[in-house]
Amino acid sequence: MAEVKKIATRESYGATLKELGAEYPNLVVLDADLAASTKTGVFQKAYPDRHIDCGIAEANMMGIAAGLSLVGKIPFVSSFAMFAAGRAFEQVRNSIGYPHLNVKIGATHAGITVGEDGASHQCNEDIALMRSIPGMVVMCPADDVEARAAVRAAVEHNGPVYMRFGRAAVPVINDKPDYKFEIGKGNIVREGNDVTIVATGICVDSALGAAEKLAADGISAEVVSICTIKPLDDDLIVQSAKKTGKVVTVEEHSVIGGLGAAVCECLSANLPTPVKRLGMQDVFGESGSASDLMKKYGLDAEGVYKSVKEWL
Repeated sequence: MAEVKKIATRESYGATLKELGAEYPNLVVLDADLAASTKTGVFQKAYPDRHIDCGIAEANMMGIAAGLSLVGKIPFVSSFAMFAAGRAFEQVRNSIGYPHLNVKIGATHAGITVGEDGASHQCNEDIALMRSIPGMVVMCPADDVEARAAVRAAVEHNGPVYMRFGRAAVPVINDKPDYKFEIGKGNIVREGNDVTIVATGICVDSALGAAEKLAADGISAEVVSICTIKPLDDDLIVQSAKKTGKVVTVEEHSVIGGLGAAVCECLSANLPTPVKRLGMQDVFGESGSASDLMKKYGLDAEGVYKSVKEWL
């Protein structure tokens, strides 16, 4: 059996920015002393005059990006999710969100798969924070293909965008000729009839693995991949829930305010359906390897499988 290709979505982010640099002369990249980690260093090397290292001053970086957008630039600001969404929240809200400026935020090292960096750097609240800002698009790609498509969609979108990328290498699952990406649209990556598993980011792979295990038990799980958490693809969620009657959400994020909350808001308004939310259950992460943490918190394929089967 051929080995599954794995690529970290932060790598996809940096590589796509370099490609877009040739297509958009007004694209500029800002970083907060983390170009090697966020992978924007490849853009810096190709376009040194269009890369600004703002130092460890994320709040100031957001203000600079806001100003650049007002003179016709398309700024991509990059840092760890904990700093981009957490430390700089006020500036993102007031300087970018409130005037609805054309600023793109590339937040890497999100979730517990930051691993050994520990709880202080494992941002499991960023989706909730960014979803709360009016007009902010929030995306969390599942793999290299989706990450590249999301960055391209972001540069074409007029308005603020938050993109969530991971540190760990993840399997490429969307490398298909018929794959299409559109902001606000999800994809059914596995058909099923008994239960819907809605997942985002690294957890899409976990959901697919869980669906395989459930199939061996005679349970047909439909897997819905959601990259754009805001605006959510309400029609797709309702369509799948109507077919299966039961929904499980899976995310490498707190169950409070993230994908699970968004799906519950959608279904409570349109089609009341039993929902089980898998994610960080109102707890902080801890230091450990990415794989061990995914296992401990039940977010790997085995953990999702056990939770879904027990719930059913």
